[in-house]
Amino acid sequence: MPKAMKVYEVGAPSVMQWEDVDLGKPGEGEVLLRHTAVGLNFIDVYFRTGVYPAAGFPFVPGLEGAGVVDEVGTGVSDLSVGDRVAYASPPLGAYAEQRLMPADRLVKIPAEITDTTAAAMMLKGMTVQYLLRQVYDVKSGDTILFHAAAGGVGLIACQWAKHLGATVIGTVSTDEKADLARKHGCDYPVIYTRENFVERVKEITDGKGVPVVYDSVGRTTFDDSLDCLQPKGLMASFGQSSGAVENFNPGVLSLKGSLFLTRPTLMTYTARREDLVAMADELCSVVTSGAVTIPINQRFRLADAIQAHTDLEARKTQGATVFEV
Repeated sequence: MPKAMKVYEVGAPSVMQWEDVDLGKPGEGEVLLRHTAVGLNFIDVYFRTGVYPAAGFPFVPGLEGAGVVDEVGTGVSDLSVGDRVAYASPPLGAYAEQRLMPADRLVKIPAEITDTTAAAMMLKGMTVQYLLRQVYDVKSGDTILFHAAAGGVGLIACQWAKHLGATVIGTVSTDEKADLARKHGCDYPVIYTRENFVERVKEITDGKGVPVVYDSVGRTTFDDSLDCLQPKGLMASFGQSSGAVENFNPGVLSLKGSLFLTRPTLMTYTARREDLVAMADELCSVVTSGAVTIPINQRFRLADAIQAHTDLEARKTQGATVFEV
């Protein structure tokens, strides 16, 4: 019987339990997927801790994985047994050796991309796609600010933004992470633990500020991020690793220069099948071309998810973390 990591209550990483699961047969529009690799993302922590509510208990965390189709349900015409596929989408349930998955949320993996790379790139890479190509269309000559530049999303974003011709300012916490970000296309790593990133942005841009800030940190960076923007600039607040932003007055946006603020999610941008496929195709294209590499710096067994979550929350990880199944 396959095993999965179940969560019976919100809390610390220790609430996760490695247990047998009974899956049954795939239903209408579903496939039975055998995971070969599963991605770790900070959104998994949000669900485990209750920041984002799961549909019920117990639940299996995880929204990103890659594997092989073992069985196909009725009504599935574009996937066959043996196909290599990947996903970054609800429903929850990636922390499992096998799972049932809606077929329309899966995309086929090109032969040039390994299962491990696919599991590391789908959620992070498509997040970067909608941030850089849709929320704000990054153009050659732009200077952008990307927080957590040495994280899994950040390292992909730095490379992709450089590929688009942008100058990248990125915040990091240590010298080691600054070196890592620089190697992946970050022109100006700012070590926020000892540098004021607002002052550095103004210095780098000759006082003009940037047209866009990408902020997945939340509470501790939110106000200062707004101060980095040019008039009519855009802030994409796409995460809250330091906690939720509370008691925000929209009038601040006018006072700071008629700014724009959005709180986008990948699930909105990939809700339509055609958008999901187009975004995945562009991601695969920049990866197979070599313009973007997917740095996998931590690997765990899926049964060791407790330790992986502990390291992620302690900011001990760099780049992507993958569970090998």
